[in-house]
Amino acid sequence: MNADDEDDITEELLADAVKLTGLSLELLGLDPHPDDMTPEQRLLFDPEDLAEMAAVPADGRQEAMSRTRLLAGLLWNSSGILLDQLFRDLEALGRPDAVTASGIAKSYVLSSLPPQFASSYDAGFTRKFIVVAADVAVSLGRGWTSPGCIAAELAVRCLLDQAEITEDIYELDLPEDWRAQVEEVLLEDAECHALYTEPDTGGSPEADAGLGFEQWFTPFAPGDVVPAFARS
Repeated sequence: MNADDEDDITEELLADAVKLTGLSLELLGLDPHPDDMTPEQRLLFDPEDLAEMAAVPADGRQEAMSRTRLLAGLLWNSSGILLDQLFRDLEALGRPDAVTASGIAKSYVLSSLPPQFASSYDAGFTRKFIVVAADVAVSLGRGWTSPGCIAAELAVRCLLDQAEITEDIYELDLPEDWRAQVEEVLLEDAECHALYTEPDTGGSPEADAGLGFEQWFTPFAPGDVVPAFARS
């Protein structure tokens, strides 16, 4: 990659930032200036924190703003790449030998899902997962809602995995620890992380309530929405 390539992707991502209307820059980690807050918003912060925010010089605020806008654009861009690659995975599943652990390991996105269920990631599952991933992507523009099922949480993880890949390829200048900040917002109290951890004793984490493969598209609670196709 040359310098021109990096400039091109940066400009593209900054242009994409305005499309991510479902998440504010503050939710992505940008500290606002106290002068830009309403009186009600200022009440949410300690006086010491407000003083610290106000003390940031103008060039520092501009740099933080640029990095956070770049992150916003990266998330939007990555949601499109995620769906494109899922469709590629679905096409590959047309081969008779595709639904094996080794076949899934070579996929674009399905390889990021919990590997212990790889043999279950067939075309039917992938179609449902695409619908859920598309719903997650739409939330980035219409207004963010917390994932309503395990599959949606996994789709968010796959989205962030893709964002990290793009970051590494282009060496993007993003906010420090951006993934932890974004996960705190998008995957607060997420249950899916347990599917990636090794149990300390006998059994398996997916045996816990709500983590079994057959429950991935089941809403967490009556008020949680999961697209109809994914629940069929």
